[in-house]
Amino acid sequence: MTINPDLQGRSYPAAEVYDVGREKIREFARAVKATHAAHFDVEAAKALGHRDLVAPPTFAIIIAQRADAQLIEDPEAGIDFSRVVHADQRFTHHRAIVAGDRLVAELHVDGVRAMGGGAMITTRSEIFALGDGDSREQVTTTTSSILVRGEGQ
Repeated sequence: MTINPDLQGRSYPAAEVYDVGREKIREFARAVKATHAAHFDVEAAKALGHRDLVAPPTFAIIIAQRADAQLIEDPEAGIDFSRVVHADQRFTHHRAIVAGDRLVAELHVDGVRAMGGGAMITTRSEIFALGDGDSREQVTTTTSSILVRGEGQ
């Protein structure tokens, strides 16, 4: 199956909420070998002006990958995940992710470029913290590029 070039410009709405917990932050920090006290100790995080533990900068990948799954699972996309190579990932943080945040991500397909028998797909996830009522605060923007290898590659 070939990649649908009409994916470019498509958006996927925010789906399930991701509740950021203290232990999730601590576990992620240990996994990526982030050692700053603000990832483990609430008082250290508060001393820096945060309301709770601070997630390492790459923690946003967890939420972004949940958004990316909507594209990968979209039958109209034509993406065979077994042929995907992750090419690039970038983060723009508007504020730190902290324990207690309730996050959602909207996915936007910014580019689809044919490459040989495959395609390079660039996506952008806009990650928001949910507040009271309908309020949302932008937290992080992630940009990702994946290469979907064609048959025989």
